[in-house]
Amino acid sequence: MAGLLLAPSGVLAGSFNAGNTAWVLTATALVLFMTIPGLSLFYAGLVRSKNVLSVLMQCFAITCLVSILWLVGGYSLVFADGGSWQALIGGLAKAFLPGMGTDTVIGDIPETVFFMFEMTFAIITPALIVGAFAERMKFSAMLWFSGLWLVLVYLPICHWLWGGGWLAQLGAMDFAGGIVIHVNAGIAALVSALVLGKRKGFPVTPMPPHNMTMVVTGAGMLWVGWFGFNAGSTLTADGRAGMAMLVTHVAAASGALTWMVIEWWRFGKPSVLGIVTGMVAGLGTITPACGFVGPFGALVIGVTAGIVCFYATQYVKRTLKIDDSLDVFPVHGIGGITGSLLTGVFADRSLGGLGLPEGVSILDQVGIQALAVAVTLAWSALFSFLILKVLDVGLGLRVTPDEEVQGLDTVLHEETGYLDL
Repeated sequence: MAGLLLAPSGVLAGSFNAGNTAWVLTATALVLFMTIPGLSLFYAGLVRSKNVLSVLMQCFAITCLVSILWLVGGYSLVFADGGSWQALIGGLAKAFLPGMGTDTVIGDIPETVFFMFEMTFAIITPALIVGAFAERMKFSAMLWFSGLWLVLVYLPICHWLWGGGWLAQLGAMDFAGGIVIHVNAGIAALVSALVLGKRKGFPVTPMPPHNMTMVVTGAGMLWVGWFGFNAGSTLTADGRAGMAMLVTHVAAASGALTWMVIEWWRFGKPSVLGIVTGMVAGLGTITPACGFVGPFGALVIGVTAGIVCFYATQYVKRTLKIDDSLDVFPVHGIGGITGSLLTGVFADRSLGGLGLPEGVSILDQVGIQALAVAVTLAWSALFSFLILKVLDVGLGLRVTPDEEVQGLDTVLHEETGYLDL
């Protein structure tokens, strides 16, 4: 999210632009559609049938919880003027949205629309982490973790990059959330998987997706919704939004085909799970770059995503034997890191991009990108670890081994996803 989001004051004088307002309203609905139902169905299909409702419940509850926290103070801590603390965090002047009415404008769209659009980003970020601890975390612990993580991790990092904080002041480029969302959630997912430990039977017992039709349905919704995610981040209905949509689609397609070809070559057959995972990898990797690169850069970024994320997934699961249940870190985390670094390369006009800041070389920008990634990895990993450890002492993180075998749907919610269970 460029330009407008770097203004510390948040609200800027102006009048409504009907076209831009209509587009951001549409993009807001698309991004919410990514979580409910897109990510929900994608994740639910990937788990075993005895845990399908638990994942749907987690995504739904996170949507509700984050929406309220965003109203109470989350939005304000990201986008309100932080005064002398502006480099680190915003203020509380916008907590509960005092004075926001139908005529309040940010740029040339209603601030209510901007508030909602940004809220959908805050919703999907902790929802992504669910995939790392699926099938074994208590529902109460998940709620506390998601709320505390939003406040202590997401809000500061979001402010640093999109609210006029110190990383934005350094010139870090993250158009639609490669760092704020994917790197951030990815490393939190890895820490969660390590702290909780492996599912009972992993990696010896096969744990295939229980419903691939549901997975593909959710993946298709993610692909469509991602246009709101990336192209909507221009906050304008113009040529830059069109380019962001184009490069998003190119990266998704090239990431999917690359993953499919590698899998076909290595294992003899291409899988449906592989091609949709490659698509998600391509989308996550293009996200930080989508407002800065052209079609050539998008193609290279998508192919790179397919290669890097495929081998990262194999390494995490097969070599390190870390039970990141739904591959959040190797797909979103590694994809976000890769895309964030490549943004500094392919944004350059000589490579078809829209241009680096004046006087900044490719090497300089890659260095700034690397710093932003490193800071995000460190902050998110540290506070994710601390939150999980405190919750483990206070509530306990995991269900019991017997409850895990029985399944979270029955144990935690007294329901089943299918009548024959």
